[in-house]
Amino acid sequence: MIDKIKANTQPNFFFLNYTNTFEVKNLLLIPKHFFTSAIIEKRNPLSATAQRANWVWCNILFSKLPESGKIYIVKNWVFEDKDRTKKLREKGMFLNEERNQEKKWRILDTMNCVDKIHDDQFSLDEIYEFESMLKTKYPNNNFIKDKLRQQLQVLRDKGIIEFIGRGKYRKI
Repeated sequence: MIDKIKANTQPNFFFLNYTNTFEVKNLLLIPKHFFTSAIIEKRNPLSATAQRANWVWCNILFSKLPESGKIYIVKNWVFEDKDRTKKLREKGMFLNEERNQEKKWRILDTMNCVDKIHDDQFSLDEIYEFESMLKTKYPNNNFIKDKLRQQLQVLRDKGIIEFIGRGKYRKI
């Protein structure tokens, strides 16, 4: 999976959750451009006696995906609005153009920070509260706040958030 991500040939994923009677509870699309090696956890290879001996599997760490990367088609047995689903998918398409995995991680990390703020409106100071978490992730980066402001501008330009004035933003 990591090789696919590095070559930018990873697939889109659909995840299906259903009941014992095969009723679809949730159908979730995760577009390929939301996949980075940061959300992939390598598992131990299968044993030598397994049918697919030495295959290496992975776990997908959903908690590291921004909410905008989780596009529900069916949620809790209810079909989501088709036009809304399409708009959500198109909103993240700009990530498909980003070939530099490090830049993509920064954008996705910023999106995750925005997602963790529960209000639709937020301030730059609220985003700065994630500095220590990002400093742990990027210990050699001494310009976390600058990078966050830069990524907020990218998200603004791509229609993910809206700048409403003097350090204030709104989720779109």
